[in-house]
Amino acid sequence: MTGPDRTGTTAVTLENGPAGAGGPAGPRRRRVRRTVPLPLLLPALVGLAFLLLPLLALLVRAPWSSLPEQLTSAEVWQALRLSLVCATAATALSLVIGVPLAWLLARTDFPGRGLVRALVTLPLVLPPVVGGVALLLALGRNGIVGQWLDAWFGITLPFTTAGVILAETFVAMPFLVISVEGTLRAADPRYEEAATTLGASRFTAFRRVTLPLIAPGIAAGSVLAWARALGEFGATITFAGNFPGRTQTMPLAVYLALQTDPAAAIALSLVLLTVSIAVLAALRDRWMTTT
Repeated sequence: MTGPDRTGTTAVTLENGPAGAGGPAGPRRRRVRRTVPLPLLLPALVGLAFLLLPLLALLVRAPWSSLPEQLTSAEVWQALRLSLVCATAATALSLVIGVPLAWLLARTDFPGRGLVRALVTLPLVLPPVVGGVALLLALGRNGIVGQWLDAWFGITLPFTTAGVILAETFVAMPFLVISVEGTLRAADPRYEEAATTLGASRFTAFRRVTLPLIAPGIAAGSVLAWARALGEFGATITFAGNFPGRTQTMPLAVYLALQTDPAAAIALSLVLLTVSIAVLAALRDRWMTTT
């Protein structure tokens, strides 16, 4: 057992368990106690206060007495309903195309895979407004793909509900891809290889063996993608506009209400805050098992 050293910052305690058969007693428990240096403690407390103070101000200034009335108004309900529908649709679309993309990045080796991974994760750091402009140039009526969609099929995506879903998918899918790819890399590929040696096709092995193994990663990525889609603002307002009942989601409604009805803006902000807390609570077990 060792006590604190001369600096008084560390104390280590070792307790030996019973000796095994024919061997010496081994360490059973090791406890390390560290005091926090004052130059680190003060900035840490300032950082914590900086992060929590705006949230506390939102709760303090919330119009609790009129909150039910605010949340049941027609405009707020339209934004809530549209946000939930679009975020869910964006998550479903992300699952359909994001899970195969994650499998491709994790299970195959091809030239330029690192570059492809970087491009897939680019929307994580790309300003959302830039993403909206890029979507307009690609899928707008005069875009490199959108002009053909309009000419051949009469499909116009900007400033529509479908445009909201595409904008949210663009910014949210990387969260799903990263989560699923990480889970795939942690999963043992020998199970999938064993299934193929027993006669299963690669797709059957993926569907019957791999998918159950990576289900927790898919669930965690889906929750993150759904939360990101629900809070999307920049790409949505740039690509889909801000039309009540058609493209006005909750973040857009908060921005608009803040200029005319601050109480409604605070009420919608509380809804988004509640959703964020729920997402963190839902992912807590996932994080605990990966740390």
